[in-house]
Amino acid sequence: MNQRKICMLGAFAVGKTSLVRRYVHSMFDERYHTTVGVKIDRKDVAIDGCDVRLMLWDIHGEDAFQNVRLSYLRGMSGYLLVADGTRRESIDRAYSLQSIIERNAGGRPFVFLLNKADLADSWAIEADDLEEARRRKWKILRTSAKTGEGVEEAFVELTRAMLEVAP
Repeated sequence: MNQRKICMLGAFAVGKTSLVRRYVHSMFDERYHTTVGVKIDRKDVAIDGCDVRLMLWDIHGEDAFQNVRLSYLRGMSGYLLVADGTRRESIDRAYSLQSIIERNAGGRPFVFLLNKADLADSWAIEADDLEEARRRKWKILRTSAKTGEGVEEAFVELTRAMLEVAP
């Protein structure tokens, strides 16, 4: 069985933990759960006839007081870069994080998730806010940990991209 490490990265409170819970346990909890350090989950999947064990590293949110520990990225096969559609500043944080990862971990497959699609009426993101991501040809998906929209697709998309890259 192939094993791949996926890191969940993004600003504080963008929904990384909720996305993992939705994907691994098909659950959503309205209560906010702060991740301290890193929480690791596992899910075995079959993608295009290939059995894969995904090790999901839910890493604490990055904010002005806490930066991602580069040691958590060691051995990472790919990552989901998460932003909160209701908080414009979380996109800026995602751009900054992606640059840090690129410098320190090299090119790894990733998917940029605009989370909280269920709150689309409250979104603070305009089309122009995503211009940099489009220019860089990032894969962008809208997700909702609450409804499950786009969650399975995000993990499948990333897993396929990781399998295309040598182990």
